[in-house]
Amino acid sequence: MACVEKRGALGGTCLNVGCIPSKALLQSSHHYEMAAHGLAVHGVQVGKPVLDLAAMMKRKQSVVSGLTKGIEFLFKKNKVDYVVGAATLQDAGTVTVGDKTLKGRNIAIATGSDVAPLQGVAIDERRIVSSTGALALETVPGHLVVVGAGVIGLELGSVWRRLGAEVTVVEFMDTILPGMDLDVRKTMQRSLEKQGLKFRLSHKVASAKAGKDGVTLSVEPRDGGGAEALKADVVLVAIGRRPYTEGLGLDKLGVEMDPRGFVKVDRQFRTNVPGIHAIGDVIGGPMLAHKAEDEGVALAEILAGGKAHVDYNTIPGVVYTHPEAASVGRSEDALKRDGVAYKAGKYPFSANSRALANGDAEGFVKVLADARTDRLLGVHIVGPNAGDLIQEAVSVMEFGGAAEDIALTCHAHPGLAEAVREAAMMAASGKAIHM
Repeated sequence: MACVEKRGALGGTCLNVGCIPSKALLQSSHHYEMAAHGLAVHGVQVGKPVLDLAAMMKRKQSVVSGLTKGIEFLFKKNKVDYVVGAATLQDAGTVTVGDKTLKGRNIAIATGSDVAPLQGVAIDERRIVSSTGALALETVPGHLVVVGAGVIGLELGSVWRRLGAEVTVVEFMDTILPGMDLDVRKTMQRSLEKQGLKFRLSHKVASAKAGKDGVTLSVEPRDGGGAEALKADVVLVAIGRRPYTEGLGLDKLGVEMDPRGFVKVDRQFRTNVPGIHAIGDVIGGPMLAHKAEDEGVALAEILAGGKAHVDYNTIPGVVYTHPEAASVGRSEDALKRDGVAYKAGKYPFSANSRALANGDAEGFVKVLADARTDRLLGVHIVGPNAGDLIQEAVSVMEFGGAAEDIALTCHAHPGLAEAVREAAMMAASGKAIHM
């Protein structure tokens, strides 16, 4: 077995220039924010903190390096050949990497995605950056303009706002975090605005011109109106990602792709060319590392002669700002749109003893269940440790469980997870213990 990777560091986008370095900076910047503004209420008096951005970036890189080396160790342990270079498929069983030729019965395309470009805005990774450049800025920008109010834009915008930047987010849609539950979107926007982020919703960026003193953007109302100039020190383009298939030779082999460039596969991740499979961002769906990992595990099981599948309705999504936001399953908006009869239970962290003791009680848990069967349809959380709390809902949904299953399960006290139980009680019976 062999794995071809042209980056020269294993782990893909997520580990090298995505979710891992961004989480390292989110954690470090949160500590800085707490030292500056959040400790006095706990009776801890400190002077004005001093930012050592170089040290923060060094720590981020050490986290990334440690994990990439860990993957190299796992490759050696499991006898996987690591081939550095760009791969081109010659036929269903042959891959070339430079002057090397690799043969195999099965080929798996897991090339991921790349930054989606914005017309009229040329990324140079200095003044106008993608997420990659935003993770490696050498100084804190005076004014950062983020184009796109999705997960990447809000997480990186939060990092640099905490470290001292003025942050303006320009979003084409009329809401942040498009696709998430309406209550989540509203609560997150209010929270981030309180933290200092400014939002220009229903607006688009027509152009951006970088100069010695920064970037001048032309920003227009989405639905018509005059353009205005917006000045920034740095512009982050975070409007989404697109499948990466450049140089693979898929056209030559006749591998079928959809109009947006995603590789088309069946439920067993087979393309229309026998022997060639694909997983991850390159086949579409949620562009999440854990979704790609599940697909990779399933494909490995299938190729080994076993049976496996991925339940795409139980893949969680998390926004690692503060507070965090996490969701799994259907949103209330979607259930209403589709005419599904449902029950809802909503419980605030302001009524949760652990959240109050921690001084971190913003947000809520919302549980959605089928009105007739009580089967869990979706769970949405804004609040402390939302990304960890959502996992209970994922497990229950994976087993086809009901809101009552969570409601009747003992939860440790005092714990944040009690809020999940109380919301489930509200959904299952209309009553919670502490409401």
